[in-house]
Amino acid sequence: MNVSRETEDKLKIYLALLQKWSPKINLVSPTSLKDAARRHFDDSLQVASLCPDGARTWVDLGSGGGFPGAVVAIALENKELKVTLIESDQRKATFLRTVSRETNVPFNVIAHRIEDVPAMECDVLSARALAPLDDLLAFTELHLGAQGTALFMKGGTWQTEVDDAQKKWRFTCEAHTSVTHPDAAVLEIGGLSRV
Repeated sequence: MNVSRETEDKLKIYLALLQKWSPKINLVSPTSLKDAARRHFDDSLQVASLCPDGARTWVDLGSGGGFPGAVVAIALENKELKVTLIESDQRKATFLRTVSRETNVPFNVIAHRIEDVPAMECDVLSARALAPLDDLLAFTELHLGAQGTALFMKGGTWQTEVDDAQKKWRFTCEAHTSVTHPDAAVLEIGGLSRV
């Protein structure tokens, strides 16, 4: 995803904050921190590029260090998109609020467990490295609007996760090959119902 100079500047501020805070509260692994621009920012930008036309609300589950949610908020700042990050760890939630303030990009941070948050009825739901797809779909049922789209970043075993989830759920699924990991994928999921 090509980004504006302004967005690039905000991502640099974010990266500096990540490098400062991560050693203290373990936002990302020390090895991935060295290559954070590609491993975390580029990885999240590809999800932002999949935002459906007309989407007004985006909820990111288990945001951790803000991937992909905070990057989405920064990249899509001019699209009139309300972005909410759900992160139960209070220290990580504080970090995320700091990113919002320091980059001057408004996004909401809810510091509660996903299942304790009232139904969000969002247009887009995202998650990265949070839970198996079967568990993510239970969160999807709770928080995604009827016509919404879920975008889940998955590693090399994504097809197995899809196969396992189809034992309990019906859904459409388009796998977008990851731009940062050729075996990984962003799963675009809709039309969810229980079997």
